[in-house]
Amino acid sequence: MKINIETIIQIAYFSAAVLFILGLKKMSSPVTARGGIIWAGVGMLVATLITFGVPGMQNYVLMTVAIAIGGGLAFWSGRIVQMTAMPQMIALYNGMGGGAAAAIAAVTLLHTTGHIEDIGEVGIALAVIGALIGAVSFSGSLIAFGKLQDLIKRSALFPYQQIFNLVLFAVTVVVGVMVVLQFPSPDPMMVYLFFGLALILGLLVTMPIGGADMPVVISLYNALTGLAVAFEGFVLGNAAMIIAGTVVGSAGTLLTQMMAKAMNRSLGNVLFSGMGTKEVASGEGSEGTMKEIEANDVGVMMAFAERVVIIPGYGMAVAQAQHKIWELTQLLTERGVSVKFAIHPVAGRMPGHMNVLLAEAGVPYDMIYDLEDINAEFPQTDVALVIGANDVVNPDARTNKGSPIYGMPILDADRAKNCIVIKRGKGRGFSGLENQLFFADNTRMLYGDGQAAGSELIQAVKGL
Repeated sequence: MKINIETIIQIAYFSAAVLFILGLKKMSSPVTARGGIIWAGVGMLVATLITFGVPGMQNYVLMTVAIAIGGGLAFWSGRIVQMTAMPQMIALYNGMGGGAAAAIAAVTLLHTTGHIEDIGEVGIALAVIGALIGAVSFSGSLIAFGKLQDLIKRSALFPYQQIFNLVLFAVTVVVGVMVVLQFPSPDPMMVYLFFGLALILGLLVTMPIGGADMPVVISLYNALTGLAVAFEGFVLGNAAMIIAGTVVGSAGTLLTQMMAKAMNRSLGNVLFSGMGTKEVASGEGSEGTMKEIEANDVGVMMAFAERVVIIPGYGMAVAQAQHKIWELTQLLTERGVSVKFAIHPVAGRMPGHMNVLLAEAGVPYDMIYDLEDINAEFPQTDVALVIGANDVVNPDARTNKGSPIYGMPILDADRAKNCIVIKRGKGRGFSGLENQLFFADNTRMLYGDGQAAGSELIQAVKGL
């Protein structure tokens, strides 16, 4: 039986989609995540190479140059990026995906591809929907990148902002409908206006969101990018784009819901509350003082403990202290101390940030516990060591109904017999909330850089 080129292309695209799905499945576990990335990468390579064989394909030189530039920049940035900058790198790459989907819609709507009549009114409607989602994801992800990179230090807030954004969204949808109704010859100026409004919408929706909510925002825009790619896959008749986009969109949506649940907040509250954009009253007038402790005393306390739980946060990533903490853990384990790591679902600046950091340092997976698995052990824990974490251990989430984080599940570090907090100073966390844990009777503050404090603790334990 003779197989034509079109059949080969579809088989290749389907194979690439299968590799994407299997790769994503493997990425769900830290044990198999590395292999999952390789599988998905092979799928992308297959989809890219087979595209060169699509009948009627042109501009091979431009395609090759674009791939070389994009691949080169990705390889270079991937090699040099610090773990602290990984969240903004993810936001930037995710935005590029949304922008690419929007660009596909743009060349379709502007007749650049010459096949707009072939896709029909349903196709042009899908192109417009994908363009809207992709453009919002693109500009919104760039704002998320700017905030995480400290290029944008202030949030743009003005009266009736949410109402204005709602009106802007409605106007954008109306313009998009008009573009669809102009099939098969939409007015180029109307198309430009539509994309301009969509890009502005992404900017204005993201600007008011506080930095503490950026992990959820990144996850949401990842889901939107996947949906945009799927819609444009229908436009191009590309099975790999449809399947891969749908899978990414579904996974991103589930992750966004899980993170919002972990914060006990609705997605609407995350997007519209502006938490972390201004000073909040929670914790003001706290009774007591922060009680300082020396590293030598902490070293003795941990060395003679039976159970120690270490709670990492973004501050550990900033200090790049994960290797020192792992070295400290090994010393304690050699002395017969039971050491575990407790990870909150939204610790850090992106989903799984702390897990990646600990894996980089060589911490075994069986020593890392989720919130649900570790919380019951805190009352029997001799020392809870908090390094760089803040809101995820704030008891206000359980006790203060006036707090913006009230009801959020937290790691119960305050219920340990002793709690040690490694912190640079007495300032508040990323969300601007005062942390009542720091004033608790059983809490002591070890001030200083996380890596330096880790070194001091190592020396203290070795000296015993």
